[in-house]
Amino acid sequence: MFMFLFLVVALVVVVGAVTLSVVGGGDSGALPDALPERLRDPLPVDRPVHRGDVDALRFPLTLRGYRMADVDDALGRLGAELAERDARIADLEAALSGARSATAPSATAAPATSLQTTSLEKPAEEDRR
Repeated sequence: MFMFLFLVVALVVVVGAVTLSVVGGGDSGALPDALPERLRDPLPVDRPVHRGDVDALRFPLTLRGYRMADVDDALGRLGAELAERDARIADLEAALSGARSATAPSATAAPATSLQTTSLEKPAEEDRR
């Protein structure tokens, strides 16, 4: 019987403490809404993206995984950077092949004449006469 009375008194004290803390919580009222967690370190906008930027990229977790807007923004930026780099590589390769084709005729003609004039073989007996 003593234990039952002790539990009832303890329950009343706990309920009273919770009620006082909720009702008499001060002037703040309800807690403010928490702002959604945003991407802390987005990809840099003032320079091209490097491998270290992609390695350091961490998306904040939400209830169902990641925030789709953050992931879409990052993938869009990476896609644009890759397309820009692919176009730059294609331009440089076209310029390189154009430069090679422009210098190819003169480069092939010069070794042919130099091979005829500078032979490393010994002259034959007929050539000495």
